[in-house]
Amino acid sequence: MKKFFNQVCDLIGVELTSVQLDLFALYEQDLLIWNERINLTAIREPESIRTKHFLDSLTCAFAWQGSPPPQNLIDIGTGAGFPGIPLKILLPDLQLTLVESVGKKADYCRHLVETLHLQDVDVINARAEEVGVHPAHREKYDVAVARAVARMNILAEYLLPLVHPGGLTIAQKGNTALAEGRQSNRAVTILGGTIRPLITVTLPGLSEPRYLVILDKIKPTPPNYPRRVGVPARKPL
Repeated sequence: MKKFFNQVCDLIGVELTSVQLDLFALYEQDLLIWNERINLTAIREPESIRTKHFLDSLTCAFAWQGSPPPQNLIDIGTGAGFPGIPLKILLPDLQLTLVESVGKKADYCRHLVETLHLQDVDVINARAEEVGVHPAHREKYDVAVARAVARMNILAEYLLPLVHPGGLTIAQKGNTALAEGRQSNRAVTILGGTIRPLITVTLPGLSEPRYLVILDKIKPTPPNYPRRVGVPARKPL
């Protein structure tokens, strides 16, 4: 974990404590064990898990650099807990909500929260459209994040209804980020957001850059969004 510690220092500018490093080590070990039972991730090598999952997740912190970190965050389509759980380890006081529609993956996240003894973490087995209209979650969050979930014009409808005006959403993307950002302008405007310039992320050992597509919430989302389950994907704005 020493190399991972140095990578986080170099890329994120944060020195992890021994407690945080132990949590990442336990997370890695648990993920490798559970991946033999259910298909949580195609990445199965420890070094790749640290870079492509843990470090990549932590780069979401670039979105609030220079500002206070969020008090609460919701992670849509979290899968095996990315990027939400690494961000929770980075920010122990963060109130975290994980949303996952696949029951087995949601169960794993609940197990992981217990294994890591994390506080103030809720796991919801539901679709993003359902959570986005629920009064307990609609426009309640400082930050909403998603990683490898959907194209931006669809993702905007999943994420923007969840954050309050003044909050932001973060989508972690590959080389389609610029094109997706341009194609989502109409959707973002309708949903009450605006797009920031892309943040380019270069992970150690990887030739292809990653990107953060960040949307600022500047006004409330109209009450008819998100639409019913499945409609945003079938009929993107």
